[in-house]
Amino acid sequence: MNGSEIYQRLIGLIEERVLKPGDRLREADLAERFGVSRTPIREGLKRLEAQGLAVHEPNRGMVIPTLDHSQINEVYFMREVLEGTAAGLAAKHASSPEIEILQDLVEADRKRIADKDSLVRSNREFHRRLCLASHNRYLVDQIDHLRLSLILMAGTTLDTPERRETAVEEHAAIVEAIAKGDCEAAESAARRHIAHAHKTRLQQI
Repeated sequence: MNGSEIYQRLIGLIEERVLKPGDRLREADLAERFGVSRTPIREGLKRLEAQGLAVHEPNRGMVIPTLDHSQINEVYFMREVLEGTAAGLAAKHASSPEIEILQDLVEADRKRIADKDSLVRSNREFHRRLCLASHNRYLVDQIDHLRLSLILMAGTTLDTPERRETAVEEHAAIVEAIAKGDCEAAESAARRHIAHAHKTRLQQI
């Protein structure tokens, strides 16, 4: 297992909350966990640090950082801009199969409201598919990079059944606008969705 593979495994562990903000990242412990030497662990941690997903703290070494109030605001501001743009572009460029996949995700999610963990995973897939439907590789790369910051936030904005139901209907509104080819409505619906998620996130602090 090389440094790149270790990096991807670490991303997965943070995303699944096995490793959480504030946790120490000890080379020896990680080498034992993955059954490798410290060299690929060191390489993976350097890449994690370069992405802002690990920082050095005095007397603690490498740790997973916790985003403060200002950083959360900055992340959601950029999400609103980038994902709003992605939705607008999707209304112009998405193929019929891509739109059908988004519609299928919404219909399936309406049946997952009671299953938070399942809906959280499906939510990630919806946003991934939405961005891909923009057909703009540079925008997709920027959103992928921003997604890394999101995994540093504790919990999920889909904690309550009420928010889960509202979020799914917000997804439905985005897809409806995309299917109609209405770029302005799609962008507005996506921006509104991210703004609501932003408010929910701040209420959790």
